[in-house]
Amino acid sequence: MKIKFILVALAGMLMVYSGAEAQSNTKSKRVLVAYFSHSGNTRVIAQYIQEISGGDLFEIVPVKQYPTDYNSVVDQAKKEINAGYKPALKSKLASIDRYDVIFIGSPNWWSTIAPPVSTFLSSFNFSGKTIIPFITHEGSRMGRSVIDIKKLCPQSTVLEGYACRGSNVKDAHDEVANWLQKINMVKK
Repeated sequence: MKIKFILVALAGMLMVYSGAEAQSNTKSKRVLVAYFSHSGNTRVIAQYIQEISGGDLFEIVPVKQYPTDYNSVVDQAKKEINAGYKPALKSKLASIDRYDVIFIGSPNWWSTIAPPVSTFLSSFNFSGKTIIPFITHEGSRMGRSVIDIKKLCPQSTVLEGYACRGSNVKDAHDEVANWLQKINMVKK
C-alpha cells in the first residue's frame, strides 16, 4: 500500500513538473491561439493573446452560422450542447502537430464551451500538448469549460485559463497581458 501511494505521489509530482516545464520554456514552444466567437468578444481576447504571446491565430468557424437573435442562439446552443452535437467546421487547420501550446477560446454557452470548439478539440490528437482555455461570459466565468476540455483532451495538460466578462473585453488588454506574464507566455 505504501509503495502504491509513493508511486501515485511521484506521478503527481511529475505531472506538476510537466505543466511547469510547458510554461517555462515558451521561447522554444510553438503557440496556437484558436477561438470561436459569436458576438466578437472572444475574438478580441484572442487577438490580445496572439499579439502578446506571438502565437498563430486561427478562427474556428462552423459551416452553418448561428442566428444573430439572442434568444434563438441561446435555444440552439442549449439543444446542441444537451445532444452532444458537434457542428461541421468551415475553417480547417491542416495539423496540430507543429504546436506545443494551444490557447482555446470560446464564449461560455450553458456553462461550457460552444459546440464548434468541441468539434475542433475532437478533430485532433492533443496528447502531450498544453491547452490553455480562455472564456468570455456575462457572469458565469469558466463554468465547467475546463472539466469538459479535459474530457475531450485527456492526454493533455489543461491549465485553468482566463475568463473575461464580455462587456469588459475592450478594456481587458492589460489584464490579459498580466495573466500571460503570470503563466510565462509572453513572447521574448
